[in-house]
Amino acid sequence: MPTKTITTKKVLAKKKVPAVQKTVSHKTETKSRHKAAASKTVEQKADVKPEPETDAISKGRYIFATGRRKTSVANVRLFAGAGDFIINKKPFKKYFDFGHYRQEIMEPFAVTGLEGKYHAVVQINGGGSHSQALALRHGLAIALGTTSPEVRLVLKKNGFLTRDDRKKERKKPGLRRARRAPQWAKR
Repeated sequence: MPTKTITTKKVLAKKKVPAVQKTVSHKTETKSRHKAAASKTVEQKADVKPEPETDAISKGRYIFATGRRKTSVANVRLFAGAGDFIINKKPFKKYFDFGHYRQEIMEPFAVTGLEGKYHAVVQINGGGSHSQALALRHGLAIALGTTSPEVRLVLKKNGFLTRDDRKKERKKPGLRRARRAPQWAKR
């Protein structure tokens, strides 16, 4: 069976960035001369951890991104190298003392395999603690996505780059809340 390897992005080959490989194998069976059934099998490596470009953030420089959720806005400065996350001039573990929030925030790093390779200085305004955590995650994912196209693809497939635009619905006139109507008496 003939097997050939095709790179997905020729542009990435010019930049000397490893591209995700696809293996395409063609199987043909001939039952008659006029009917030939051909099937393609496309396999793609899913567990490839993309390596970011080292030139994406030079020393002392940072990538700026803004993440949002409900009424929270997180302005993220992503720096290369290991270090502590500083949020509103407080350490990461002190600002988000609930462990589940910290785990949610670090998901983009875990999915891309870039834990410990970046640190950030963040300013968060508005909202509650959970919406602030999700706004921070959104901002970090956007900043990470700019480091390389492979990282962006992984983040996009896992839904970290999509802005969750659900907000509190406004109160309507004649109603008690957004949809709650006044109590109605039949008699």
